[in-house]
Amino acid sequence: MLVATDDGLHVFAEPGAEPAVELDGHRVSAISAHRNDRWAIVDHDRVWHDDGAGWSELATVDGLSATCLAWTVALLVGTSEAHLLRASETGLEPVTAFDRAAGRSDWYTPWGGPPDTRSITEWDDDVYVNVHVGGILRTSDAGASWEPTIDIDADVHQVTAAEGFVLAACASGLAASTDRGVNWSTRDDGLERVYARAVAISGDAVLLSASDGPRGGHAAVYRGAVAEGPLERCTDESFDGNIDSHCLDALPDGTAAAFGTADGRLFASVDEGATWQDAGTVPGAVRSVLLI
Repeated sequence: MLVATDDGLHVFAEPGAEPAVELDGHRVSAISAHRNDRWAIVDHDRVWHDDGAGWSELATVDGLSATCLAWTVALLVGTSEAHLLRASETGLEPVTAFDRAAGRSDWYTPWGGPPDTRSITEWDDDVYVNVHVGGILRTSDAGASWEPTIDIDADVHQVTAAEGFVLAACASGLAASTDRGVNWSTRDDGLERVYARAVAISGDAVLLSASDGPRGGHAAVYRGAVAEGPLERCTDESFDGNIDSHCLDALPDGTAAAFGTADGRLFASVDEGATWQDAGTVPGAVRSVLLI
């Protein structure tokens, strides 16, 4: 379990064990992994890479903040002001077609500032990129073109995908598509609060965090069948703040799931989120959780 914090990357060999700390003293806000490689957003505007031989700086995001990253067809990095970069042998290159996506002029934020690229996922050759607030864009040609999918006002906070499903944590619950984002339906049955921030797929279950609103309050994790049906609360405790985007993760085979809170607490499950156990703590807020 990799846990990003404002004071380094905490690596738990197993739940509850004393973690090793990597990138000590640096603010780590997002993490991604593919095979033996790991990447992290460090100190707002730097991307670091570990190929198994230790961490080194890969590139700096000039003039912007890095907001999210994921390995898809290549390493993609989202930024402030809703841009997208692709890693190459020479660093990070702009995905220029993303800047020309239809509907971009309508993207916004409730507070009036520029939107950000918030989350990235893939389903086979399709890559989905979530902009807050700008919906979810899809490319099927390795980024040469992009098309909008869900309505912008769905207010998506995180998108994820599994075979046959694209799922999104939205301000009004869980949005789902079974046709690669052409059509969407929203599920909120069983949610005590509908403001969803994080989503993950654990075996046959979907896990969703939801709270009172942008400032959090009464945050909890809910679970349900991936395909359809109501969601049910699966955490006994309610949490202050939010269980934020990227702070809930699961292995696709259902063998493990985990989430972290704004006060540094960690919880893990080995039964697709049906029950949760304490899994340790880290200093300060959890910024991202990744199981590998």
